[in-house]
Amino acid sequence: MRAAKRPVVDASASYKNNPAAMAEAAAMAQRMGVRPAWVRSVIGKAKRMPGIIKAVTPGQASAARDWTLYRSRVVEPTRIAAGVRFWQHNAATLARAEHETGVSAATIVGILGIETIYGKHMGGYRTVDALSTLAFDFPAAHPRAAQRSAYFLQELEEFLRLCKAQGRDPLSVRGSYAGALGMAQFMPSSWRQYAVDFDGDGRIDLFGSQADAIGSVAHYLAAFHWKAGLPTHYPVQFDAQKVDLPGLLLNDIVPSLTPAVLREKGVTLGEGGDQHPGLLALIELPNGERPTQYVAGTDNFYTITRYNWSSFYAMAVIELGQAVAREVKSPI
Repeated sequence: MRAAKRPVVDASASYKNNPAAMAEAAAMAQRMGVRPAWVRSVIGKAKRMPGIIKAVTPGQASAARDWTLYRSRVVEPTRIAAGVRFWQHNAATLARAEHETGVSAATIVGILGIETIYGKHMGGYRTVDALSTLAFDFPAAHPRAAQRSAYFLQELEEFLRLCKAQGRDPLSVRGSYAGALGMAQFMPSSWRQYAVDFDGDGRIDLFGSQADAIGSVAHYLAAFHWKAGLPTHYPVQFDAQKVDLPGLLLNDIVPSLTPAVLREKGVTLGEGGDQHPGLLALIELPNGERPTQYVAGTDNFYTITRYNWSSFYAMAVIELGQAVAREVKSPI
């Protein structure tokens, strides 16, 4: 088997030669209460990664969004089969996570499958390189460059705090190009706030412990107000003479419409949606040149988007989890 390619680094652009980076390292050390030499040494060994800069630079043109194409890439037989094996191996842990947090096992399995195929692909970027690049060289062409740069600078500090607390070598940790870590792809700040020791071994390990990954995903969604037993969405039909799509889509994926308002605006809710006790959002799923699909998303659909602000992502998590659950409960 051919070895996987390592991400390209700019060997000439070490951050030890970047005055702004070294100044930030000193400020971090003071806030963390650690030796400045240690922080300067770690950040100084980070390398600028041109591929990451390119990945976050706004493109001149983008392809039409296509839910059907996106779904075909992630809700597919290989990932479903991996999910079935993961569920069967961790059935008791998933049941405990669901009982303790209310978050459905199918949703937990869906997230871990979409994020890393249950730990198979956790990212090959050295995290200190990725976060340093995004903190100190975020592309100015981005409309929110200053805010994004500040965010990744904070995540870089959180990453160093995490490594200190866990005794990890920050130069050996690898993750996504955005700095996300482990099976659950938590950013360092999310690891600190939401990760839990679900296997009870005295440490939190999102790289090696499937139980910790399961418990941490459940805890994260519960913290963002997952409601036990609430559907994630309802099917919809439109009255072409009454429907006001621009008005219905005004608040994007944020639930803001009662079932009564949806009816008034020409939307019929299926599968008991008329009795839904809270607010809903009309979720748009464009299909390129084919007709757009729509569903009515509940608060639980919105909670999944706290993991990734994308209707495609949330729907893929839901449908992957459902597909795995069907296979686990009714194997052929």
